[in-house]
Order: sequence, then C-alpha cells, then structure tokens
Amino acid sequence: MATTTRGVILVGHGGIPKGCPSELITKLKRLEGQRRAAGTPMSAEEHELDTRVRQWPRTPETDPYQSGLEAVAAQLRANLGDVLFAVAYNEFCAPTLEESVDELIKKGATHITVATTMFTPGGSHSEVEIPEILDHLRPQYPGVELRYAWPFDLKLVAHTLTEQVKRFY
Repeated sequence: MATTTRGVILVGHGGIPKGCPSELITKLKRLEGQRRAAGTPMSAEEHELDTRVRQWPRTPETDPYQSGLEAVAAQLRANLGDVLFAVAYNEFCAPTLEESVDELIKKGATHITVATTMFTPGGSHSEVEIPEILDHLRPQYPGVELRYAWPFDLKLVAHTLTEQVKRFY
C-alpha cells in the first residue's frame, strides 16, 4: 500500500518591494499584457524581468506583504500539523507556484492541496491563473494529486469578516 505524503501550498498575490525601479514593473506589466492579448508564451525578455523582480532583495520593511503572508503561513502550518508546507506567489515575489509544487514533490509529497489568500470570486489569479498552472503541472507529475481548495465558502469568509469587524466595535 502506497504511503500518502500530504503537502500544502499557500498562494498569495505578491507585492512590489520598495526600492525596485518602477520602470522594471512598467515594462514587465506591458510585456505581460502583450503576451496575454496575443495568447503567446512568455518571452525571454519577460521571463528575465519577472525573475529579476521576483528575486529583488526583500525585508519586512521593503515588502510588508511578503512578511504578512509568511506570518499567515506560519500559523496555517502550525494549524495543519504534519504536512509538507510551502508558500508561493502569483507575481512580483518568489517562489512561483510551479517552484513550490516542485519543491514539495522533491520532499516526497504525493498529495498537494493549494490554497490562496484571495477569497472572493472574480479574480484572475484565483479563478484563472492558479487552475491553469495546476492543469499544466498535472501531466508533468502523474503520480501526484494536485488539488485546489477553491472556491471558498462565502458564508465562512463572511463569518471571519464578521468576527474581525466585531473586534473593532
């Protein structure tokens, strides 16, 4: 009987770090827009810019979003117990979802559940990009079950928001 090794990846949006030149971001987003409009693969130039931005040096002061996601991830990891765990970002920050899936598989994960911090319907990252990435990865890892914990139960999201609002009454 095969052993199941569970992994979880928390995907956040990703933020632009302070100090990263705005012209890099502008050029990256322009190339991304052209690629999406044309339906073509990422060019070498876009890939190089994407990597450069994702690898930009970060601290809690220069990228508070990354620090915040890492804090949520640490609590989630503690809540889940004995699972392999990784964080990933849709843009601007490393690692990518593809890199995190690869990392967990190298550590022995056979069942990976991907969750995002983007809770509401209608977002291109949560509704389009993450499923597309997982669909692209599944044939590369036929012995691994890749699941996406989506969509969120909006009643549970509303409950969490209610509790948050009540803290400030």
